[in-house]
Amino acid sequence: MEFEKLKDIIVDVMGCNPDEITMDTTFVDDLGADSLDIFQIIMAIEEEFEIEIPTEEAEKITKDAGLDVYGMVKGIQPICFENACWAYTVGAAIAIKKGCR
Repeated sequence: MEFEKLKDIIVDVMGCNPDEITMDTTFVDDLGADSLDIFQIIMAIEEEFEIEIPTEEAEKITKDAGLDVYGMVKGIQPICFENACWAYTVGAAIAIKKGCR
């Protein structure tokens, strides 16, 4: 089941209790994730599901969907690591490609 795989990745990166992860759990508010945690989660998802989306393609996918993820992240967390900004963008592109809106 995909959710169980995602849950395992999140638990591995965040070191949290698996019972804390539900479909409604948020990375930042509920788990206290920072930009580096998000980056590590997205990279692990790409590896686990054998998905590789170049940053240029991810940016196009998200912008075509009406999202400027990179700009939103920089607007919220101006000192965010550059790789983390792109990780958010790639994560959003993966979700869009999977049909999550």
